[in-house]
Amino acid sequence: MSKKECIAMLLAGGQGSRLGALTQKIAKPAVSFGGKFRIIDFSLSNCSNSGIDTVGVLTQYRPYLLHAYVGSGEAWDLDSRDGGVSILPPYETQTGGAWYAGTADAITQNLDYIKANDPKYVLILSGDHLYRMDYRKMLKTHIENNADLTVSVMPVPWEEASRFGIMAVDENDMITEFAEKPREPKSNLASMGIYVFSWKALRRYLTEDEADPASDNDFGKNVIPSLLRDGRDMYAYHFSGYWKDVGTISSLWDANMDMLSPDSGLDLSDESWPIYARSVDAPPIYMGGDSHVSHSAINRGCDIEGTVENSVLSPRVTIEKGARVTYPVILPGVTVEAGSVIEYAIIGEGCHIGRECRVGGTPDSAPGGKWDLTVLAPDCALEDGREIAPGVMLDRYGKEVLK
Repeated sequence: MSKKECIAMLLAGGQGSRLGALTQKIAKPAVSFGGKFRIIDFSLSNCSNSGIDTVGVLTQYRPYLLHAYVGSGEAWDLDSRDGGVSILPPYETQTGGAWYAGTADAITQNLDYIKANDPKYVLILSGDHLYRMDYRKMLKTHIENNADLTVSVMPVPWEEASRFGIMAVDENDMITEFAEKPREPKSNLASMGIYVFSWKALRRYLTEDEADPASDNDFGKNVIPSLLRDGRDMYAYHFSGYWKDVGTISSLWDANMDMLSPDSGLDLSDESWPIYARSVDAPPIYMGGDSHVSHSAINRGCDIEGTVENSVLSPRVTIEKGARVTYPVILPGVTVEAGSVIEYAIIGEGCHIGRECRVGGTPDSAPGGKWDLTVLAPDCALEDGREIAPGVMLDRYGKEVLK
């Protein structure tokens, strides 16, 4: 295997517990997005467009669908003989085996993969963020600074800063302070969970972290603070553009709605930096004579006889005559029977909505002003006439669960 300047390690094993019923059966990076994509498509496409042809995809929770979807990496032109995509699940050794204990441990358990490629630099990514980035620019900054670690950063709203790794930098963008998810953040400059490490530094600090029984084996909690304490050269790389962590129901819905807005910055039709996905084998869209569609994204295999407004419809969705959907995100293979109404909801893959059902409601419809999005787990089936109030989440058996 030839020596690589830079390889990518893509962390894609997260459960996505904050997505509740949507990830009961699949890992978060495999969740559908924007009608024809899955969340992991963004990171894989960024690698391909950036000329990074060797990508290790680290999986763990409910990996079957993700493994089948990524496959050989052909959809992203990442199936080269000298590199390509490698699926890296946890494995058992002579001394035992265990799930990845944290983000750093996931990389530590796959140091042999990195050693086999013998890179100068290692790019570490999260598989559950939506953004377009040319990683070559970040790598160039890392090399010019002769850095041990470069962290991609951007400002976030102050009220959200406690959800992120927060840092302070000097006039040269050298990182001087770092705190992982602080209760009282001193800054709103947030880590995007995208790191470029020099391979020698990464190997040393992962080895030390593995030997520390008190460590959480996490980059934000342990590894980055260790580099900072040792005075290693760590720099921030400022990213400007659309970026969203879709780890919650509201952020996933927001991002889908952003796709419908020309001013959001999320333009998936931009051919200068395409987002690739596995092709969908489905017939063309059918729209009946009584259908009405406005300001919506509709994909192959959809059969539309009713009203679709401000909606994102994935492949093979059926909206029967007299049904109306407004501001929903509807994942693949859903049927909405005649007379049913869906408003402000996320409907999981394979759901079946019976006749004359009502799912969700507008923000001004909830009693007492306690409104939220309505969510149906994949394969949930609603009998005719059922009403699901705003803010309710149902599991695959149609039973209410806590968000």
